Amino acid sequence: MSKTMEPDLQNQFSGPGGDTAGKEWRHPSDQWLRGFVLDNRASLGTLAVFIVMMVVFMIANPTVFTTWYLYSSVLTTLPVALFVVVPLVFVVTCGEIDLSFPATMGFAAWVFALVVQAGYDPFLGIAAALVTGVLLGFLVGSLVVYGGLSSLIATLGMNFLLRGLIQIINEGKSMALTGLAGSTAYKIFSSQVFGIPVQIFWAIAFVVLSAMLYNRHRFGAQVKVVGDNPDSAQQMGIDVKRVRVKVFVFVGIGAAIAGTFSVMINFTWWPTAGDGYLLPVLASVFVGGTPTWGGIGTVAGGAIGAVTVSFIQTGVVAAGLSGFYVQFFNGLIIILSLLGHKWNQARYR
Repeated sequence: MSKTMEPDLQNQFSGPGGDTAGKEWRHPSDQWLRGFVLDNRASLGTLAVFIVMMVVFMIANPTVFTTWYLYSSVLTTLPVALFVVVPLVFVVTCGEIDLSFPATMGFAAWVFALVVQAGYDPFLGIAAALVTGVLLGFLVGSLVVYGGLSSLIATLGMNFLLRGLIQIINEGKSMALTGLAGSTAYKIFSSQVFGIPVQIFWAIAFVVLSAMLYNRHRFGAQVKVVGDNPDSAQQMGIDVKRVRVKVFVFVGIGAAIAGTFSVMINFTWWPTAGDGYLLPVLASVFVGGTPTWGGIGTVAGGAIGAVTVSFIQTGVVAAGLSGFYVQFFNGLIIILSLLGHKWNQARYR
């Protein structure tokens, strides 16, 4: 080998001829934009699906999709889903599943309605609903963690149990809470500002705080470690059982907030409150890019997934198709999203 082709082993930045590059070598992923894309490719993939879907809907019926009334309608009910989707990202990342949140929504909303109907301040009703959500979340988590039951079966059983209890006590009767319209709590949590539903701002704040908790706080790191390898987490000094219970409590809190907002939006509590959110919320979590095997997930992706699922029904009907097509497009978009996530990111477990 000629002398000019020999590398300079004393200088790690030298070229074949001994020339120095003059700056430190950086991995391509160290670039800001490339690193951002790699770190958030699941969320960005979900966002791409949503954009493509909205473009198709807009082409199908530009008149409807260029008016604010459509988006105002979706933004009115979307927060209810967001308050449940985000905590479920924590549960799935932890390697568990919670199917009891629809009944927890209904039960906490029932407690809120009882307090308001009794003549107490709605803020007291909100506090009572949150306490109910915490207690139910702790009960569900204890059955799974300390009772040693499968989270799938235990939470499904609790969903039927709580829903049946609601139906037995109320005998299928609803509660009208027309007095909520003039309350301070309604103006703060469920009114409109410049034509925009206020509850969407509360939902965005909840998503941002949850994302910080998931990505920047010790609790979020513990959830990921427990979901990836519980034995290693135990050896690292993490109380695995406590972390697993906490994620179920978090779902209870989110479900209680969602149930309370649903009552304030409709001024009515229904015994079936929360029933229609089971499949759309679960679909939002997985469409958002949180895999089923635990250890990794994305709060932002889950929120975008909730937006995507919320627009499907409205978009299908507004595009001129009958309601019979809604479930078909739900399944189609869910499957396409999951296939996109499978190709977009490697499976770590």
